Amino acid sequence: MPLFDVERARQDTPGSQHILHLNNAGSSLMPQPVLDATIAHLQLETQIGGYEAVEQRQEVLDHAYDAAAKLINCSRDEIAFMESATRAWDTAFYSLPFKAGDRILTSMAEYASNYIAYLQLAQKTGVVIEAIPDDAYGQVSVEALRNMLDQRVKLISITHVPTSGGLVNPIVEIGKVAREAGILYLVDACQSVGQMPIDVQKIGCDMLSTTGRKYLRGPRGTGFLYVRRELIEQLEPIVLDLHSASWVSRDRYEIRSDARRFETWETNYAGKIGLATAIDYALDWGLENIWRRIKELSYNLRTQLSPIPGVIVRDRGITQCGIVTFTVEGVEPEEIKRQLARQQINVSVAVRNSTRLDMEARGLTTMVRASVHYYNTLEELTRFSAAIAQIADF
Repeated sequence: MPLFDVERARQDTPGSQHILHLNNAGSSLMPQPVLDATIAHLQLETQIGGYEAVEQRQEVLDHAYDAAAKLINCSRDEIAFMESATRAWDTAFYSLPFKAGDRILTSMAEYASNYIAYLQLAQKTGVVIEAIPDDAYGQVSVEALRNMLDQRVKLISITHVPTSGGLVNPIVEIGKVAREAGILYLVDACQSVGQMPIDVQKIGCDMLSTTGRKYLRGPRGTGFLYVRRELIEQLEPIVLDLHSASWVSRDRYEIRSDARRFETWETNYAGKIGLATAIDYALDWGLENIWRRIKELSYNLRTQLSPIPGVIVRDRGITQCGIVTFTVEGVEPEEIKRQLARQQINVSVAVRNSTRLDMEARGLTTMVRASVHYYNTLEELTRFSAAIAQIADF
């Protein structure tokens, strides 16, 4: 991997000096420029006041919309900033008009928070939730999706990269099906924005949500929502305030015409500046370069783990990303996580409740999840694999 300046990446990442961080799909280590930008705004608020700090930093805050738009190839008026990917996704989903009998098609590996929202809506309105079968590789079957379509299908809602493995769902191909059928298409890109190029024009989605804390390496409590311009004014947010709408007369209000109708007045301005800085930082590296390195690192890790006796790598899909999931015979994932933590190694644990349909179908209850980022090194992966081999040989 000679073309990637790993030394610079690690110099910019203070945490990499004392921790082996393989929990980037949970929350990445922030780079120093993001930390500096976030703290600087908090210090400014402390020195001159919160409202005054916003006035002084308005140009930087406005830039956040340009940065997010550049990242996913859309217009700045199609971006709304949120405090999380879940908030962004929920804001889009709950603004859609549904009635009894409408069908929502989703993936087998859909994330729990999204599926709970489907279930709530089903109980309230009588919509029908249906999971699209997987193909032979474990990803959403585009052929099966085509065969499920009828006039009652009102939404195709897909998690791009599930929380339970390295799978990357074919969202561009799904988008073609959605456009041909004239069906709304919502993408949860929480695990993919920041680790691979995302182009909403190529995807053809109507809405897309993501977070700041994962592969974008931004602060926690940040995220954003994309809504296609032609759809914006057809959707009414479930919450309005004096930012998302104007009180134009005693008995009338008007909702904003851009995606900021989905925002509310109060927000974490320091976090927003931090996220904008993280986006600029990712763009500076180049998403193609980031994606190439992440794929190489994750391939290396799978290659090292697979031969270890008792270890089974559980990732599926034709294209696999920076999330590597595995089990060790006879050792619970939580115990593996604890033993690794004592060696200053961070991982997370994927549990059935997060992706129930997928893990039930595969007969799994829990897995270790190790997620790489571009600042990880081959030496770290060798150290990690040796630690797993030692745990497996108990």
